[in-house]
Amino acid sequence: MATKAKKSAKDEPAKKVVASNRKARHDYLIEDTIEAGLVLTGTEVKSLRMGRASLVDGYADARHGELWLENVHIPEYINGNWTNHATRRRRKLLMHRHEIDKLIGKSQEAGHTLIPLSLYFVNGRVKVEIALAKGKRQYDKRQALRERQDNREAERAMSHAVRRAHRQ
Repeated sequence: MATKAKKSAKDEPAKKVVASNRKARHDYLIEDTIEAGLVLTGTEVKSLRMGRASLVDGYADARHGELWLENVHIPEYINGNWTNHATRRRRKLLMHRHEIDKLIGKSQEAGHTLIPLSLYFVNGRVKVEIALAKGKRQYDKRQALRERQDNREAERAMSHAVRRAHRQ
């Protein structure tokens, strides 16, 4: 009789984040996210292992039925030689065909774009989290900041009230 083995936290793959695009959640309304692999050269992987990358201006673009990651900055590997890579070259995303078709279809709707949220290692392989996003307008950004500030003030007031109640 076979028993099912329970998955523990040790069985989950370790995720080492190299770079994240924190500003993307402020500038865009994230509708969907998906994990994709990247086609990289050796010096790019070595540079990423040193924890160096920037996703700030990055985006994904469809060309000939494939998705490509554009404008992501991976600096040259310090110990590299003539085999070093270009820092902002176009990199191919690795995903299943049905995922690619779904993202291309949704990204062609008005106001939608594909942006990278984070770049990380999973079991020694570089992965990127791609988001289908819609740009926020300026007043939406101000409203989100105002809501966040109001929530902080409310939390602060509640904690002060609780402290005062405990002192009495």
